[in-house]
Amino acid sequence: MKVTYIAVCAVLVLLVGGRQMCMGATCNPLELSPCASAIITAKPPTPACCNKLKEQRPCLCQYLKNPNLQKFINSPNANKVATTCGSPFPSC
Repeated sequence: MKVTYIAVCAVLVLLVGGRQMCMGATCNPLELSPCASAIITAKPPTPACCNKLKEQRPCLCQYLKNPNLQKFINSPNANKVATTCGSPFPSC
């Protein structure tokens, strides 16, 4: 399980070629790393995860366009995390 978390973080690091601004938020998928555990293992999200998810919400449609991130963001656990945090994913 720890290897999976590290793998997700490594993928996120590779995908962050450059930060982009999106509606006032700095779009950086690494900002969602506090949510990795909740998405991968279905554990309840932490307050830090929920805060970052709300900050990065304007960027989620952009992340969905990236095939490497899409599989994590479109996962049932990710949707559950977003709903639990009170920040459901936008319709893109």
